[in-house]
Amino acid sequence: MSITLLTADLTRLAVDAIVNAANRQLLGGGGVDGAIHRAAGPQLLEACRALPETAPGVRCATGEARITPGFELPAAHVIHTVGPVWRGGSHDEPELLAACYRNTLQLASEHGLRSIAFPAISCGAYGYPPELAAEVACASLRRALAAKPVPAMDVRLCFLDDAMAQLWQRIFNAA
Repeated sequence: MSITLLTADLTRLAVDAIVNAANRQLLGGGGVDGAIHRAAGPQLLEACRALPETAPGVRCATGEARITPGFELPAAHVIHTVGPVWRGGSHDEPELLAACYRNTLQLASEHGLRSIAFPAISCGAYGYPPELAAEVACASLRRALAAKPVPAMDVRLCFLDDAMAQLWQRIFNAA
């Protein structure tokens, strides 16, 4: 598995899957979620609505992942994962965020995907401090690599601005 950090528009990447930092309903929203839904077209919302609810109004619990086609995106698939809302760090936020990366990679592996691009999960409206999120992402991805090497899996961490990319690069270099 190779890990690359880049500044780019996630919705323009030609990879097997992009990761959607979604809400539990999987019905679109703001930030990355809204951008992915707009770029994928209305079929994405239809596909999300077709996913079964695991609880009333919940199609994907925090830390879990679901997969749909990418429709009008250059990516063949969208893997939706729900990151934790930051509440100070003492409500299992690091474990839930790590589960997002682990479960997303597991789902990608189960579907034979070879390339995947992640946003900074939970760092937008969910308020997760970017430096702490980068530490969790780095540890989670490296654990996944050590535990079960995925041959030729190309993992990209994608950021809209250089400052966030540089912050995460600094964390990854230090680990």
